[in-house]
Amino acid sequence: MRSSFAAYWRALANGTRKGPLDRLLLALLVPLSLPYALVQHLRALLYRSGIIRAKKLPRPVISIGNLTVGGTGKTPVTAHIARLLLAQGFKVAVLSRGYGGTCEGRPAIVSDGRTITMTAGECGDEPRLLASTVPGLMVVIGSDRHSAGQLAMEHLAPDLFLLDDGFQHMRLERDLNILLLDCNLPFGNGWTLPAGLLREPASAAARADLVIFTRCLPGQTTVPFAPVVTVCRARHELGGAVPLMGGETMPLTALAGRKVLAFAGIAEPQAFFDGLRQLGLDLVSTLPLPDHVDYNDARTAEIEESMRRSGAEIALTTGKDGVKLERLPRELARRILIAPLDLIIDDPTPLLAMLSNLLQK
Repeated sequence: MRSSFAAYWRALANGTRKGPLDRLLLALLVPLSLPYALVQHLRALLYRSGIIRAKKLPRPVISIGNLTVGGTGKTPVTAHIARLLLAQGFKVAVLSRGYGGTCEGRPAIVSDGRTITMTAGECGDEPRLLASTVPGLMVVIGSDRHSAGQLAMEHLAPDLFLLDDGFQHMRLERDLNILLLDCNLPFGNGWTLPAGLLREPASAAARADLVIFTRCLPGQTTVPFAPVVTVCRARHELGGAVPLMGGETMPLTALAGRKVLAFAGIAEPQAFFDGLRQLGLDLVSTLPLPDHVDYNDARTAEIEESMRRSGAEIALTTGKDGVKLERLPRELARRILIAPLDLIIDDPTPLLAMLSNLLQK
């Protein structure tokens, strides 16, 4: 029920539900969005004018965030930038809120770049995914990112920070502000919460130093609008399949002809399912789950029942889901494959130039 309501609200908020009842519900929600938008606008103004002062860390901070609720691919972009910096020999620490983990709120070290000390259930799925898929990356969580950064400075001594999901976290000063926008639907239906997907008014995009439009189509040379800041175009591709229990990566096309169940607990599970179908996979069943879902016994039974009922031989899920599946029964775990997303930036020159300029300073 909760998953169905979330899917309905998202369709309403991104403008794809346009029936008479949908328009009526939207009209009821809009009056709630107006004061919310005003509060967010005033908050940004107070920080911009210096009336509320942001805190500063002793190392450069690169913020990566978005304007909408979920679904723009922040984690793959954060991982991509982290790999670029690590390849140049820098010690990089990600500062994440740790949303959904039992330790959310207090500063804690997830990984020192060598050893991961927290499970996805403790630190949240995205910090755990970054720590486990980017070798050498340090990850620290905490709702107060300045306190998390101080903890990192004391114990890890990084050269710079990546502020994950940081566009609205104006309490921490940043040296480079990167904004991600969905190339197909950058502002949803144009309204802020709760009538739309926007966390703050669309005009806030002007705070960005660089806008990366994600989910662009291959070969797409235009973007939905021309912001006053520098722009990159990017897309996400399913790169292959890795057995949950470990093993070699195989191309997803090697699974053609096999009966597959696809399940995902992400903001836009349908995009994952569509991507698998475009590669020719036979999805005999799909199981969309809530974002940041907890894979407890009930969810495990739901996956097992879906596989039994559909006759699926194997199950495919995302990397974000994969880090939370450590408690699965062995018989089920051996039939599950992880399909991580690869980030492709059509022309990374603007991003590389900004990173280079920051590092030279």
